[in-house]
Amino acid sequence: MWSAHHRKTAILGWLLFVVLAAGIGGASGMVEMTDAENGAGDSARAEQILSDAGLSHRAGELVMVSSERPDGWKTAARELTTALGKTGEVTDLKAPVAAGNGKDALITFEMKGDAATASDRVQPVLDAVEGVRKGQPDVTVHQFGDASAGKWLGDLLSDDFKKAEFTAVPLALGILLVAFGAVVAALLPVGLALTACLAAFGLLSLASHQLHLFQTTYSVMFLMGFAVGVDYCLFYLRRERDERAAGRDAETALRIAAATSGRSVLVSGLTVMVAMAGMFLSGLLLFKGFAVATIIVVFIAMMGSVTVLPALLSWLGDRIDAGRVPLLNRRSKRGAHKESGRFAGKLLRPVLSSPKFFAAASVVVLLVLAAPALGMKTESLGLEKQFGSHSELAVAYRDISEAFPGGPAPAQVVVEADDIEAPAVRKALDGFDKVTVHRARNVAEIEVPMERGKADLTELREHRLPAAFDGTGARAYVTGETAGSVDFTDQLKSGIAPVFLFIAAVTFLVMLFCFRSYVIAVTAILLNLLSVAAAYGVMVAVFQHGWGASLIGSEGVGAIESWMPLFVLVVLFGLSMDYHVFVVSRIREAHGRGLSTPAAIDEGIRRTAGAVTGAAVIMVAVFAVFGTLSMQDMQQMGVGLAVAVLLDATVVRMVLLPSVMALLGERNWRTPRGLSRLPALDHSEPEPEPGPAADPVGSVRHG
Repeated sequence: MWSAHHRKTAILGWLLFVVLAAGIGGASGMVEMTDAENGAGDSARAEQILSDAGLSHRAGELVMVSSERPDGWKTAARELTTALGKTGEVTDLKAPVAAGNGKDALITFEMKGDAATASDRVQPVLDAVEGVRKGQPDVTVHQFGDASAGKWLGDLLSDDFKKAEFTAVPLALGILLVAFGAVVAALLPVGLALTACLAAFGLLSLASHQLHLFQTTYSVMFLMGFAVGVDYCLFYLRRERDERAAGRDAETALRIAAATSGRSVLVSGLTVMVAMAGMFLSGLLLFKGFAVATIIVVFIAMMGSVTVLPALLSWLGDRIDAGRVPLLNRRSKRGAHKESGRFAGKLLRPVLSSPKFFAAASVVVLLVLAAPALGMKTESLGLEKQFGSHSELAVAYRDISEAFPGGPAPAQVVVEADDIEAPAVRKALDGFDKVTVHRARNVAEIEVPMERGKADLTELREHRLPAAFDGTGARAYVTGETAGSVDFTDQLKSGIAPVFLFIAAVTFLVMLFCFRSYVIAVTAILLNLLSVAAAYGVMVAVFQHGWGASLIGSEGVGAIESWMPLFVLVVLFGLSMDYHVFVVSRIREAHGRGLSTPAAIDEGIRRTAGAVTGAAVIMVAVFAVFGTLSMQDMQQMGVGLAVAVLLDATVVRMVLLPSVMALLGERNWRTPRGLSRLPALDHSEPEPEPGPAADPVGSVRHG
């Protein structure tokens, strides 16, 4: 309880840490991953060859001018070419090229300077295009390219992140007001969670200079950090308030909260961080970034909950109940968590009296929800699927592709050889139209249109390139949008097995350490798998088949984002471990006091119902916010996680877990030989005296 006795140092130290981390991180900026780092397979190899050879490319842009009559685009195209040249930001500006119908013309150019920063400098170009668009109402002007798309996507992500923050925070605050009935008590977890996220943003920006990040990493970090941060503070604060309500003095209440909830938060945080580390085994920089982001934010939220929170509670004292909301405060004083316990008790009576029926029924429900996952199709979602067919970027890409097939996203073949000028290599290169040879670096680049997407890619990789370069000593690798998408998806499919094995092993070991029981360890893994499978099924039903997608403002896109199954698996295994250890610890403690297994199950679940319900409601609310954002992958992530947490806290923890444990009976507690001396870790708590029993929030003990 050092922080409670040195509260000024703890509070000022936390504020200083947050300010320094956010300030230094903001000054350093985030470094995004390059195409070479983001890819996998042959496409990543191609990008790496170009990078090693110092062949950095400028950001390319396409502007298509269309009219209803042949050659009606000429005046607008001439004005546009002049306006683009005056911006001072473009180079290699080509004359308009007319399409076969005579109604469309394509202007190509490149942005000056580094492609990585082109989106920051593209606004004058966008203004020039918009000026012609407004000045020539009889023509249609579409722009698409690396810089313009990057600017559009960056603005969208920024708007979405603000929407998530401004929606999730009031939602969590409202839930906490209902739980505590006082404004200050509700603001405390939200404030600590937000400051933890702010500090994590800064540290992640610093980390990005060593491990480059993807644009959505910050959104993922906020999603995890805010939900976990609020939950950790909720457990701690609720325990302290329960002890005060039971008649403890302020110091004793804080000491008990630290010895119970504080230790529970540490166990939960460490478990989540270890599970997140499984993403390092995916072989993809995207997931390594997700792992670093979630580990940083969970660690900061965990430390804040066990350091500055006790100091704040000690400083506030009875002022923690300031700003009472009359109706909600009366409900809080009656003990909403006790009402949850009574409801859980009523639900458990039939479950424990007929465990076979309820175990079978809950498994059937989860398997029915999981069934659509058998037909899951994953892919890197294209523009139309990611942002909607009517989005500005998707319309521009589609119209340019139709008028000039293969134009916006051609394949790029990178050829390296010991001697790029060797006769056999030159002969092979001469069989392609658009070839650029870099003699000094023994590298050549070939641009190949991709009119049929994956079909053209397969033809190129399996037939055209082998026929051209086999026997020449040259090595050819294909990159580009289509190739990168295919290679990325293939790497994910091969990487999910080692990640799952790592997480399953960690889950097994943690459960074994906690309860010294193989049965409980295996049960935890199987229950987690059912939760994940059900979440997969709902995701496929909603986003792949479109069942009910309109209810959340989305649409069925025929596939699940390629990185989503792996991410959801890792996150859910980490989060569900918290609930599982929390609930089973209470059951084990009751059994250790001499209760029969059914009686111990009844007591353990009743006494954890309030805490689990409160934590789950907050997580579901925060995750659901992401289901309303613009990008399809964020929607899939939000809905998948929200559904999984909801099922885990209700069907799994309230029905399936007690029924399975009741069926297993005393076999739940059998300790294998060799493990009897292993320290047992649980989340039990002492009975508060005097006063009514408080809702459990967890502790750690050995013995």
